[in-house]
Amino acid sequence: MNPASVFVVIVNYRTPELACDCLLSLASMVPSLRGGRVIVADNDSGDASVQTINTRIAARGWSGWAEVLPLPRNGGFAYGNNAAIRRALVLDPGLEWIVLLNPDTVARPGALAELLAFDGGPRVGIKGAGIENGQGVREASSHKFPSPLGELEASASMAMLSRWLGRYIVTPPQANTAQPCEWVSGACMAIRRELLQQVGLLDEGYFLYFEEVDFCLRAHQAGWSCWSVPTARIMHLEGAATGIRIARQRRPPYWFASRRRFFVKAYGVSGLVLADALWAIGRLSLVARRALGLGGRAGAPHEPASLARDLLWGDLRALFSGELNGLRAMNVELS
Repeated sequence: MNPASVFVVIVNYRTPELACDCLLSLASMVPSLRGGRVIVADNDSGDASVQTINTRIAARGWSGWAEVLPLPRNGGFAYGNNAAIRRALVLDPGLEWIVLLNPDTVARPGALAELLAFDGGPRVGIKGAGIENGQGVREASSHKFPSPLGELEASASMAMLSRWLGRYIVTPPQANTAQPCEWVSGACMAIRRELLQQVGLLDEGYFLYFEEVDFCLRAHQAGWSCWSVPTARIMHLEGAATGIRIARQRRPPYWFASRRRFFVKAYGVSGLVLADALWAIGRLSLVARRALGLGGRAGAPHEPASLARDLLWGDLRALFSGELNGLRAMNVELS
């Protein structure tokens, strides 16, 4: 293996055709792997995923740079990525970068080379690509860490408040050139090997969502920087693998569990309680403005159903059921 090799990791769960389309988009970028490979980790899909992807790899002649890693269970996004990362490190302990790529993405021509070419110095530990939707419209891919005041800003959806709390807005306006940020979308995220060796793998306590936010926060706390490289373009059919973007659909329980885990790890149980209280205040102000005809309805058609109940009741139940005790202990241990 080349000492500067690059490995790409894709986690599949019952989306074999999407994963194959993603592989097809990478076929012209094999030189950018520098002797590395693309590893498709299958989270025990229980369907024909493994056979379908293996058949496509063989038929297209991709076996020299792509492989499938069947896993014994569906342990979530972090679990699948970690298994493939471990496999990559066995194949080449001296690899340079590992790129996490969603199965519902298509790499635009030259995207991998563009992402890897950006050099902000040896302490750049994470690089994220520019994300666009299926129509080629740019979408947010670089963000600031969620915070209690950020929860207030987001739930209130009030222009004046957003101006006051601008520094806490999770998704600020997106730049067109490479810029430092706090976290990038896990749909396409390159991680330096030395960073993994220092802070460890992704937290498998997250089933899906917030795991890349958590990882970027750990990198930030360890002194590594995170950059957005929008000229590396990745089309992301967000929700194609999970369905979370379907209008008015309730978010799955694991989304709320992941949010809860992140806030407790980052701010403690009191930080989660404060975040929920501020979110509720912002939400009440939004509901009141809507009832009075004072605006705030622009995003209503796209809001998840039963969001307030699922978020607040779920966290309250976790608080009184003892579920947060383990997270509290983990937070103390990490600090």
